[in-house]
Amino acid sequence: MNKVVSSADAAVADIAPSSTIMLGGFGLCGIPENLIAALVKRRITGLNTISNNMGVDGFGMGLMLEAGMIASHIGSYVGENRRLEQLVLKGELDLTLIPQGTLAERIRAGGAGIPAFYVPTGLGTIVAEGKETRQIGDRTYVLETALRADVALVKAWKGDRLGNLVYRKTARNFNPAMATAATMTIAEVEELFEPGELDPDHIVTPGIYVKRVVVGERYLKPIESRFIKAQQAGGTA
Repeated sequence: MNKVVSSADAAVADIAPSSTIMLGGFGLCGIPENLIAALVKRRITGLNTISNNMGVDGFGMGLMLEAGMIASHIGSYVGENRRLEQLVLKGELDLTLIPQGTLAERIRAGGAGIPAFYVPTGLGTIVAEGKETRQIGDRTYVLETALRADVALVKAWKGDRLGNLVYRKTARNFNPAMATAATMTIAEVEELFEPGELDPDHIVTPGIYVKRVVVGERYLKPIESRFIKAQQAGGTA
C-alpha cells in the first residue's frame, strides 16, 4: 500500500479540533516541523498535545501556542517558551509536567498495550498526588497510566512508501515510541525510498504503525540554544 501523500497540508487536513496529538522531538531536534507548520495554517483549536517539551517562541510548537491552538499540554520541560508561561499563569492552558523517563515509559506503554505500571519516581511530590501507591519489597511505588493519542506527528530521516522509518542519531528521541501509541501516525521524512530499498536492519518503526508519509518540503533545523565562550584578552573565542 502506497502511504505517501502529496503534501504536509494534505497529511493533516482531517485532524479534528480538540484532538489529542503526540509530537515527536527533543527540544528542536527531530521535530516534525513541516507537519506542524501545516497544522498551524488550519488554526484548529482545543488541541491536547503530548510532547517532551514545547520548543521555543516563534518555531515549531511555539507557533501553535501563538495561534491559540493548544488547550492542554503534557510534557516534561517547558522552560524556553515564554508564551506558554504566560498562558499557564493566566489559567488559559492546562499544563501537566511529568518526569522525562516516566513520560517516555507512559508513551511506550500506550503503544505496547500496557494500561499502567509502577515507578518510584515522583513519590512524595506533587507528581504522586491523587495517584495510587503500592509497597513492593522495601520500596513504595507510584502507579502511572499509559498515554495514547488520536494522532502522532513524527519525524524520520528516511522512509519508504509502505511507511517503514529510519531515524538519524539523536533525532530519533521520542519519535519511535509515539509512532506506536496513536490511532493515526503521520510521518514526515527527509528522504523517500521505494519498498525494499531500505536496509531492514536499519528500520526502527515498521510501516504497520504508519498511516501516512509525507516528504518534508524544507528543513530549517535551528539550534535551540547556543552558548559561545567569551573571548579573553590575548586569546581566541
